[in-house]
Amino acid sequence: MPNESISRRDILRTLAIGAAAGSVLQVIPAEAAECVHQMVRKEKAASLTGSYTPRYFSAARYATLVALCDMIVPKDEKCGGAVEAGAPEFIDLLTSENEKYQLKLGGGIFWLDNYCTDHYGKVFLECAPEQKKEVLDLIAFRKNAKTDPSLSQGIGFFAFLRNMTCDGYYTSKIGITDLQYIGNAALREFPGCPPLPE
Repeated sequence: MPNESISRRDILRTLAIGAAAGSVLQVIPAEAAECVHQMVRKEKAASLTGSYTPRYFSAARYATLVALCDMIVPKDEKCGGAVEAGAPEFIDLLTSENEKYQLKLGGGIFWLDNYCTDHYGKVFLECAPEQKKEVLDLIAFRKNAKTDPSLSQGIGFFAFLRNMTCDGYYTSKIGITDLQYIGNAALREFPGCPPLPE
């Protein structure tokens, strides 16, 4: 049998198709998500500017994706957030190979900008912080679709984006550090669960 190499594109397509049923970690193993993170790191290293060039989203839509990821998992005093962890790149790379993701995420950002234009007279990124919070508070909860069915597409979009952002974050080095995951390590004694925050 000839030695056939598997291309990067084949790997991405397989991951994206395999993950189409929902959040990546619900369908494929964390090792596969790490493969996507590695691809992003290699692309950034090969770039003259050291930055990631979006494959699916336009510059404006990618900026919206970055802002949304930052709002979903912001950085704090102890750890970086979704943007620092590479969640937007993770999402863009998988979306570039999956038509269902393109419809959900590309269509969702389009919906979000249209909603903001209708209600605030400007696209999401140009809205004031309190306007951004207001619209995200509406689409963050499925129950809001019962009182306003026009929010259904936005709610579905945000739920999917939230899952993808968390998958991209918690499979990254920053996210794993945030979880305080130590891997398969032998412990002399089990320290127990940490105390609940006050």
